[in-house]
Amino acid sequence: MSVSHFRQAQQNPFTYLALGDSYTIGEGVDVRNSYPMQLVREWNKTAKIPFTSPLIIAKTGWTVDELELGIQSASTAPEGYDLVTLLIGVNNQYRGRSVESFAIDFEKMLQQAIRFARGYTAQVLVLSIPDWGGTPFAKSKGVDPAQVAEGIDDYNEIKKVICKKYRVKFINITSEYRIESALPEGLVEDQLHPSHLIYKKWIGKLLFEVQKMDF
Repeated sequence: MSVSHFRQAQQNPFTYLALGDSYTIGEGVDVRNSYPMQLVREWNKTAKIPFTSPLIIAKTGWTVDELELGIQSASTAPEGYDLVTLLIGVNNQYRGRSVESFAIDFEKMLQQAIRFARGYTAQVLVLSIPDWGGTPFAKSKGVDPAQVAEGIDDYNEIKKVICKKYRVKFINITSEYRIESALPEGLVEDQLHPSHLIYKKWIGKLLFEVQKMDF
């Protein structure tokens, strides 16, 4: 019997680890409206076995290597987690790092995420990087949105390929975000990060995948 199935048999709550950056902590929104917290709240409305409050290891501005350092200094459960989500990479792209270097760092991080999920790749979910180039913040910085979009697409393609290699589900939230972030209600006060309404839309895709998992 797997650890997850044993946990279910004992009726113990499921555990969830969310790894990432500002998009994971929900920069600019109440922490209760970050996507990890919303996901747990929606699952727990109807599930027989609930999730405990997620452990979120994320910080605004983090690149993949900075996330790795953050993990090393965090208190993670030695027994692992029933669900792990990973959304990282925007700050690597923002700082102009190469796609090739990102590929190396991301693959290592995905391997770490799989280890946290006790080796169950089906219980790891990776989200694509949102395109920040069309936001008012980017416009105020004089950024070329087409150039940013190309960079984000290149990064996301690498993430998709690596996820496929490890049989990890890759969830594309970028296409919709390019439209939604242009709406007045789509962003928080900094005119860069998503509002709770956009995170709520991500939850639909995440919840769909979690509901299919064989915990």
